[in-house]
Amino acid sequence: MEQTVTQPQADRPSQIALVDLLDRLLGTGVVLAGDIVISLSGVDLVQIRLQALISTIRSDMVEPR
Repeated sequence: MEQTVTQPQADRPSQIALVDLLDRLLGTGVVLAGDIVISLSGVDLVQIRLQALISTIRSDMVEPR
């Protein structure tokens, strides 16, 4: 007696509009980080570290004045 096992086909990845993607990212928050190094002849002269948290502020979280 033979048994045939079938696997479900993988769904195509859903397409998300750029606006929807940005809305999801900003709704949860995005952290951007980067480093800038200025060097001369292999010697680091200036090093700058940048970090930014970008998020939306919901109106129901803000206390009225």
